[in-house]
Amino acid sequence: MIELMDARIGCAMSGSFCTFKAVFEAWRALKAAGAALTPILSFNAASVDTRFYPAAETRHIMEEITGKAPLMALNQVEPIGPKKLLDALVIAPCTGNTLAKLANGIADTPVTLAAKSHLRNGRPLVIAVSSNDALSQNARSIGQLMSMKHVYFVPFGQDDALGKPCSLVAKFDLIPETVAAALAGRQIQPLLR
Repeated sequence: MIELMDARIGCAMSGSFCTFKAVFEAWRALKAAGAALTPILSFNAASVDTRFYPAAETRHIMEEITGKAPLMALNQVEPIGPKKLLDALVIAPCTGNTLAKLANGIADTPVTLAAKSHLRNGRPLVIAVSSNDALSQNARSIGQLMSMKHVYFVPFGQDDALGKPCSLVAKFDLIPETVAAALAGRQIQPLLR
């Protein structure tokens, strides 16, 4: 059992809606490990109703798990860095769009601005990728982010190699273990599963 007693962990979600159920379980596991969680939702994760979850239910589940209302606006996440509010920030799921923004220094959503603000303190950013284009258009962004200091990846693999050969999805159940390793300054291995 991973112990993260009193670790302050940001739980940021972008819009790979089909993975939300698995990600909610990962947040619950972080909570069970003793972490204090701060929920952060991208504009789409906070507002788009899908066949997986209505937006209001997503917000409710995040509040139920973390005990806090999700941060959903730029002015709410900007203080994360200056006030050193988090020990680690996890983006799960991290879509191809979010990967590209992070790799290119674009901070125009609550999730990307939270990451920018957090990284200024040299603290770990943990990425749990979920993208149908990870082995095509998003491969460059993954490579750029892997070479950055303080950026760690949750191990990932192809989720449907024949039907979606360019798609990668993180092993969300490994988020607690990845966070513990990142807090110790190391990338969990093997990365490709």
